[in-house]
Amino acid sequence: MAKSETVIVSADSSAGYVADIIAGAKAMKIDESAVEEGHKTGPDPNDFILSSLGACTVVTLHMYASRKNWPLERAEVRLQHEYVTVQDPVQPEKQVKKMLITKQLILVGDLNEAQRQRLEEISGRCPVQRTLEAGVLVETYLDPALPFPDKL
Repeated sequence: MAKSETVIVSADSSAGYVADIIAGAKAMKIDESAVEEGHKTGPDPNDFILSSLGACTVVTLHMYASRKNWPLERAEVRLQHEYVTVQDPVQPEKQVKKMLITKQLILVGDLNEAQRQRLEEISGRCPVQRTLEAGVLVETYLDPALPFPDKL
């Protein structure tokens, strides 16, 4: 499978906890606004996780409904997160903190109950949710040992 485009995130020490993001041709800001030094100039990092999950969910729902010719006019996902303590599945005697994401689906259209239930089930199959539920591997390289092309 091909690698994604490179996303570049940078921050200057003078900016508090604000970082600039370049994703392809798009520029965004992220701001750790939950801390005192945050400036509330953009979403915080966890907002981006929720946004990615929500965007993937609504697109997945529309794709599925379109293939089935179902009358889904609008899909909205409302998301919240909190950290909860749960039993570690590998070491049951330990407790670990995990992010719990709550999704509320709002489906607009002349859908019957079976269609609504099926769409709820399909919402859990979006690629971002599957990635989050499976876990992610992160490899870190210290410059100059970058695995990326020099043309960045």
